[in-house]
Amino acid sequence: MAGQFRAPMGRLREGQYFSFCLDHVREYNATYNYFNGMSDEAVLLYQKDALTGHRPTWKMGANRQDAASGPMRDPFSMRGEGGGTTRRTARAPRHGVVALKALNVLGLDDEAGPDEIKARYKELVKRLHPDANGGDRSNEDRLREIINAYNVLRSSRAV
Repeated sequence: MAGQFRAPMGRLREGQYFSFCLDHVREYNATYNYFNGMSDEAVLLYQKDALTGHRPTWKMGANRQDAASGPMRDPFSMRGEGGGTTRRTARAPRHGVVALKALNVLGLDDEAGPDEIKARYKELVKRLHPDANGGDRSNEDRLREIINAYNVLRSSRAV
């Protein structure tokens, strides 16, 4: 039989293969040991590195520079400390994307506080409610949007 089945040549010859017939490749694979010739410590180190796909990893916080080597560079002024080419200071958003959309529906910006949100909600409901407009239901869809937006803000604890 022709050698149509591949069998790896060994640890230091990755990507290289022997060509065997089916019976011989089964026999070879039954005895194949990738770790043959490695010490126990080397095998353990290989297994430990295999947990992370043999990619380098660092402990949490280990990338910070210690005080002796000086502060970390902040080229984009992300921490608002200067030192970068831009003078904008990064500020954490007060609300999530969904809450920002809800505030937009109410016609408010992201600086709006709970009292301002409640006041705007009450104002819009009073103005658009059918009972306040002699039974006119033309603003009903807009009213639903406002109620849903307010409920989103309540569930996100913005109100």
